[in-house]
Amino acid sequence: MDTLTPKQIVEQLDNYIIGQTDAKKAVAIALYNRYRRLQVPEKLQQEITPKNLLMIGPTGVGKTEIARRLAKIVNAPFVKVEATKFTEVGYVGRDVESMIRDLLSVAVSMVEKEKIEEIRPEVRRDVDKRLVKLLAPGAKKEQKKQTNADFMGMLNDMQEGKNLGSIFGDPDSVDEDPDNNAEVSDEVRNQRLSVKEQLDKGLLEDEEVTIRVEESKKVGPMDDQMGQAGLDMSNMMEQLMPKKTLKRTLPVKEARELLIQQESQKHIDHDEIYQKAIDRVENKGIIFIDEFDKIAAGDKKTSGEVSREGVQRDILPIVEGSRVNTKYGPVDTDHILFIASGAFAESKPSDLIAELQGRFPIRVELQDLTEEDFIQILTKPDNSLTKQYVALTRADGIHLTFTKESVEEIAKIAFELNNSNQNIGARRLSTVLEKILADILYEGPDMQMGDITITREYVREQVGKIAADQDLSRYIL
Repeated sequence: MDTLTPKQIVEQLDNYIIGQTDAKKAVAIALYNRYRRLQVPEKLQQEITPKNLLMIGPTGVGKTEIARRLAKIVNAPFVKVEATKFTEVGYVGRDVESMIRDLLSVAVSMVEKEKIEEIRPEVRRDVDKRLVKLLAPGAKKEQKKQTNADFMGMLNDMQEGKNLGSIFGDPDSVDEDPDNNAEVSDEVRNQRLSVKEQLDKGLLEDEEVTIRVEESKKVGPMDDQMGQAGLDMSNMMEQLMPKKTLKRTLPVKEARELLIQQESQKHIDHDEIYQKAIDRVENKGIIFIDEFDKIAAGDKKTSGEVSREGVQRDILPIVEGSRVNTKYGPVDTDHILFIASGAFAESKPSDLIAELQGRFPIRVELQDLTEEDFIQILTKPDNSLTKQYVALTRADGIHLTFTKESVEEIAKIAFELNNSNQNIGARRLSTVLEKILADILYEGPDMQMGDITITREYVREQVGKIAADQDLSRYIL
């Protein structure tokens, strides 16, 4: 992200989002200001707080899509949460601090992935040696009875913190060395030289090999609660209990990737990763809070509205800047960027408590989409709906094309439906297109349809009558 200027960020967003120039500019400036802040003297850095944004606009105009694309554009920890998922302290539900813990988990995964890529060449060499031994195994030796010397060695291993499973001979524990309890003859050594040569040339990528992989961590219901107290129960239990593994038979190329991930964990300093992740969250973290209008009190002051105000008061200290305990360590939220969005159809931003309003100084209003916008949405973006359906039907051997007139007709019908029924923005296009293509998508797999062209007449034939009937369209389109 550091190399992307505000203009470049907007250009990236333009590939996927039509219109809403003001919103895209505001987001781009807010993101780039984080880079600017890190260039000023350290003493002044602490005084520069992020300019949080509040995006206001009806559903389906691009608020959530902007958030989704930001996550792909910026090389920064990013999470999207719904304000409606949170409850006031004392009620059953997610507490607002969980958004910080989720953000830090994303950052830990990012930093860990980067570290694994950094050490990958070294780890791959070790893994390839292990694969050679698995592909050309030695003859198994008979198990010896345990002696007093073995018992003393086991005690030493326990003091050094070695895997309990390997100490007690657990058959399901990780076998670090395939040659353990195996006799390697000269014939096996020669065979391994040949296997190594073939492996280096990539000739054995599809050869099947049986490996043991560690079982995935199971997240318990207590993990999130313990995280609030700064405790990592899963890791504590993992250190006490032997590591269980599963036998899997996979092609060499897949087995290598699993073993690299497994082996890399032994070369990583996790404490260093946690500290880097915390630093990244504190200086570059972004939280997008959707459905922000749903926690505004509105005109009614029922018990439910009081609970919404309680959520606002819980969010306030996090947005203002506070310290949140997590299982990886405490996180300061002073410089995390918050972007909130909401339709504010039944409420308005001024219904939020004054303190929270002040913490979102930049407000951007997104505009209703026009018929011309719908035409652009159907054709211009890299992931436009028409391109998606063309790609989907190609799986059935169908070459689907949309004429310019058909796209204009689809946009016109969707626009009119939004005006006559509830306005759901660009989401209406998906509903109309699915209805138009229903027969093709249903019959396609069983028929050799070849080339199919969607014309204006075909669009009218499929949805014209339904769209014209306001009562019918309200339920179908």
